[in-house]
Amino acid sequence: MMRDESAIPLVFKVIAGFALLVLLLPLVIVVLAGLNAGDYLTFPPQGLSLRWVKAFLTSPVFLSAYFYSFALALCSTLISTVVGTLAALYLARSSSKASGALRGFFMLPIVLPGVVLGLALYVFFSTTDIGLARTFPGLLICHVLVTCPFVIATVTASLVGFDVSLEEAARSLGASPWTAFRKITLRIIAPGISAGCIFAFIVSFGQFETTLFLSVPNHEPLPMAMYISLRYKFEPTAAAAGIFAIALVVISTIVTSRLVSLRRVFKA
Repeated sequence: MMRDESAIPLVFKVIAGFALLVLLLPLVIVVLAGLNAGDYLTFPPQGLSLRWVKAFLTSPVFLSAYFYSFALALCSTLISTVVGTLAALYLARSSSKASGALRGFFMLPIVLPGVVLGLALYVFFSTTDIGLARTFPGLLICHVLVTCPFVIATVTASLVGFDVSLEEAARSLGASPWTAFRKITLRIIAPGISAGCIFAFIVSFGQFETTLFLSVPNHEPLPMAMYISLRYKFEPTAAAAGIFAIALVVISTIVTSRLVSLRRVFKA
């Protein structure tokens, strides 16, 4: 059934268009600043040029930071997707009175400021003997803590109204618990998992506050490399790096939502 767009009031369309403009305007500014022909990061740009895009592609600092952020975001997304999905399944099916408090506990990393969380983890890693301060595993744990709530939220939303009798019917027909879960439950909650995966990757790739405290020396992620570059050299190379960051997020969103569909992977 097609929705009649003429029934939507004009004021709602204007507000939606204005909100879209506000969201897209920073992206447009970053792209134009990265294509600036001048020597400094200014807006409006002093002409258009690929000069700083080439500088980014030939910069060992920015390129290594870009791929480091990609690897970090990919690892944290994989872990948080698995852990978040399992946690959401437990919270949705648990009849325990503590499930509500546990759900709030899982959502704390979203509520807490990133600076507070990063500082807390840095102090904990530094004052204990586990040796995770300023290491890749410690930074990965931090990113998983930040991204996991997004997966839990989206998967929990997809489990609202889920009929458990569908699994029971599959079990009664001879399916094993794993087969019933894979062919019934997983295919139903696949959109929620895909959405959580996209959110986790975007949040991890652009995470700055916690990374500020836990980044590995001489192995800075892209947000840290951009911050350091703007601190000492006000060049448009950081904006050119932002262009490739935006492109990566857009491409990953399209690939995750359309080409890597969990419905097709686990289809019978």
